Amino acid sequence: MMEVKIKPLADRVLVKPDPAETKTASGIIIPDTAKEKPQKGTVISIGNGKKNEPMILKKGDRILYGKYSGTELKWDGEEYLIMRESDVIAVI
Repeated sequence: MMEVKIKPLADRVLVKPDPAETKTASGIIIPDTAKEKPQKGTVISIGNGKKNEPMILKKGDRILYGKYSGTELKWDGEEYLIMRESDVIAVI
C-alpha cells in the first residue's frame, strides 16, 4: 500500500476509490461519459475519531460508500476521497 502524507482529522477517512468499470460483463466497452462513479474503495488513512467515539475503520479496509459521499481530492496525480466514517455503508 502506498504511503500518503495526508492525515484526516476527527472522524474522517482518506479513501482510494476503485477504478470505474470500462467493460460490461458481456464485453461492451463503456464510454467515459457513461461510466458510473465507483462506490468501493480502500481506506488509506484515518483520523483519530471523536471524543468518546473511537474509529471503527482501519487502514487497508475495503469499503462501500454512498454514490455522492465525500470530497474529491487530487494529490500527486492520484484521486482520493475524504469522507466521514458515518458515510461508509459497509466493510467488505
